[in-house]
Order: sequence, then C-alpha cells, then structure tokens
Amino acid sequence: MRKIKLYASIIVGGLCLVASHQAGATEWTAKETTEYYSVDGASGAAIYKSIGQNGPVINSGTRTIAVTNWDLKWRRDYQPTGNACVLARATPLVKITYTLPKPTQKLSDQMAQKWQVFLSGITAHEKVHGDLIKKLASDIIAATVGLTVEDDRGCTKIRQEVLRQVEAQFATYKADNKAFEQGEMARGGNIEQLVRALVK
Repeated sequence: MRKIKLYASIIVGGLCLVASHQAGATEWTAKETTEYYSVDGASGAAIYKSIGQNGPVINSGTRTIAVTNWDLKWRRDYQPTGNACVLARATPLVKITYTLPKPTQKLSDQMAQKWQVFLSGITAHEKVHGDLIKKLASDIIAATVGLTVEDDRGCTKIRQEVLRQVEAQFATYKADNKAFEQGEMARGGNIEQLVRALVK
C-alpha cells in the first residue's frame, strides 16, 4: 500500500574511498500531509465496495485502500580538503503524502465506531511506511556524511561513492518495506482483520 519515488541528484564520477566518520548532518523534519478520497455507503460492506471502486491506483494498476507517496531530495555540502574531498553535510528534503478514504455521508453511531477502528488501523499501517522512509533518509546520512575521497580536489569522484551508498541503503529500505507489507497483507494478517471487522 505504497508508491515510492527516489530522487538522487548525484553526478557519476569516482574512485578511491577513505573513511572519515566525523561530521554533521543538519537537523531535519519530514513534511507529512494527508489527503482523502471519497467513499460512499452506509454499511461496512458498501463502504468497502466503494473503496474498491475509488481507492488510489498503485503500480500494478489495481486499486488499494490507502497509499503513501514520497519524494526524497538532498542538499549536500562537498568540501575540498587539501587534495581530497569530503561530504561535510547532507540535508534531506522529505515529503510524505498519505492518501486515505473518507466517507461522504453521515454514518450511524455503530458504523461510525467501526469506521474509526478501521481508519485508525489503516492510518497506523501507512505511518509505518512513512517511518521507513524517514529511516531511509537517516541511514543515508549515516552512510555518507564524512566520506572522503583522495585525489578529488574538484569534488567529482566522491559523488559516485555517495551514489553507491545511497543505492545500498535504498535496497535495504525496499527489503524492509516489502517484508512489512507482506506481513500486513498476509492471509489472517492485520489488513484482513481490519477489513473483516469493518464489513461483518
């Protein structure tokens, strides 16, 4: 239940790495927003049917209950140090958008309670996707800030090594995200239980 975008504005160049884990990342905060799409129905079954008709479309072309979209861009401060170059600072610009369902009509008290349980569970699920994105940004900072490449006064070679580290952290993120999604979406898993509680 997620859609991902990764922007790595990095120039390919690079070789010889000397590790130097000194230095600093600035404080940063992800910008998180929530958007809603409309669903109809007075019963759980009717609402769930409307979700199937109106929910956001994911990469496979199928509709889903909710989705987490994100953009990750970077401000990086490369500094020449003697004959070398060091990545002195990296600030992520993280935007996360959660898209969730919202009924268009007033629900009965009983149905409203069931809906709130369902929505809270789905929201918590999507927030984990958001947390994994924020962890990705933090892991990239930890893996790249302080990296030094010798014989790189123009700070061109270091960018390939930074790209390599970004790709490694992104691969870890994808594996963690996939494992979480598979567990949640498994038969008898959290999402199935939320849906059953809504429609029963």
